[in-house]
Order: sequence, then structure tokens, then C-alpha cells
Amino acid sequence: MKDISYILAGAILTSALFAPAVARADIYTFTDDKGIKHYTNLPALDRRYKLAWKEGPRATWTATNTYMPSEAEIARYKTIVDVASRTHGVEDSLVHAVITAESAYNPKAVSKAGAQGIMQLMPGTAKRYGVSNSMDPAENIQGGVKYLKFLLTLFNGNKELAIAGYNAGENAVIRNGNRIPPYAETTAYVPKVMEYYRKFEARKG
Repeated sequence: MKDISYILAGAILTSALFAPAVARADIYTFTDDKGIKHYTNLPALDRRYKLAWKEGPRATWTATNTYMPSEAEIARYKTIVDVASRTHGVEDSLVHAVITAESAYNPKAVSKAGAQGIMQLMPGTAKRYGVSNSMDPAENIQGGVKYLKFLLTLFNGNKELAIAGYNAGENAVIRNGNRIPPYAETTAYVPKVMEYYRKFEARKG
């Protein structure tokens, strides 16, 4: 449900993230003054680029190089997230983690699959949870948090299964015997979101 490679010098981000056995490259990123995320495999283009993905046979977004949003990005939507989290009984850290993984706080993000907005809602999911305008961050976050609540309830509070359901759909998790579906994107997505979740939890300490 995500496609956050808005500006990419060297068209390699998707293959590097989801098919490392086929194509690998170090990926560097930075966020400009307008909040646009830039990615490249050529860091010499701009000194602001920082390593986000290290080439290797087991390349992952690790605790030392995982992209984290700026304080300004988080603050911009904190009140909306807080309200939605309290309203629906979902941890704010989990909501922020999903937002970071899905759109990196870009409320106008649209994926190749058609997911839209800051929490990357598919049109069917948006309709299901009463979201009429997925590009409205407040509506989108309310809908996304409602869906997370549904998934957490469905999977008895299991965050990893709820996250897998958010990415692949709850039916994919159910069909796989209430386990994370063996899709390359989903198996990469779940630990990434959990890492973000732990980072947001640690910020409270």
C-alpha cells in the first residue's frame, strides 16, 4: 500500500527494497525544505543525502539507518493522530509508525496500486471507513486508524498480524493461518513498521 519514491536519481529504490537478490545498491535520502523526500544511489549529487539502505545480501532498513521523519513532520499531524488514537483506542506510536512506512508524512502520496494519502488507503478501504477525501489528512488518518483498530481486534491485539493485514489485507493473513503472508513486500513491511513503532515508543521515554 505504499510507494514513497517521489524523486529518485537512479531508478532502483523499488527493486532494492523488495527484490534485493535481483538488484542491490546503496540508497541515500534526504527531505528538502518543502517536505519532499529525495532518494538516490548517487550521494555526490547533494551533500544532504544520508545512507538509508546498505547494499548487501541481507540489506534491510536497520535501527542504525532507518529513515525517521523530522520533528516538524511529526508535529504537523500530531494532534490529528492523538485524537484518532484516543477515539479508536490505538497506540499513537503505532499510527505514527504506519504513517512513516506508508507515506513518510506526505498527505498527497499516491501509490502505483492506487492507495492514497498519508496512511495510503485503498479506495475500497476508504469507502469502508467513511473517508470521502483521502487527500484530507484528518479524514485519511481517521479512516486508517479505524482500520488498524479493526485489524487489532480481529487478530487479538497482535500488532505484527495487524500490520501485515494493513499491508496485504486481513484475508491474506487469515488464509495463511493467521500468520504473516509470505509476500516479499509484507515480510519486509512488518519488521520495518515494528522498528518504527519501537522508535516512536522510545521517544516517549
